[in-house]
Amino acid sequence: MKASPALATPAQQLKADPHRQAFLLLRTVFTVAPILFGLDKFTNLLTDWTMYLAPVATSVVPLPAQSIMYVVGGVEILAGVLVALRPRLGSAVVAVWLLGIIINLIVLGSFYDVALRDFGLLVAALALNRLSARKAPKATATV
Repeated sequence: MKASPALATPAQQLKADPHRQAFLLLRTVFTVAPILFGLDKFTNLLTDWTMYLAPVATSVVPLPAQSIMYVVGGVEILAGVLVALRPRLGSAVVAVWLLGIIINLIVLGSFYDVALRDFGLLVAALALNRLSARKAPKATATV
């Protein structure tokens, strides 16, 4: 005899709902990754982020490349927090941000492999956007 969906534990409900699983997986990744990469813009432990910045950026914005990376890091941290709190809006912000990164890499004229990877991440951010409910569904009791 199957248990009523209203009596199922949260783990059982999650196991039975692949859309919810996909949503939680994508929301977790697009919360954690931007925050970690954003923090690394201040430390450069993973890489020297300035090498990914097209020279035209420093000619348009009169700041040193590392100062631009500090701003980029702050935006990425905020984007990650936004995904955690408002996934529908946050995922759209992340998608636009990734598009900007892709354009920067193409203008730079190298790192096309990273641009292609970021395109895949952009598509995943759009998938998160589609999976994010506008409003939480109301619980229905079954009799």
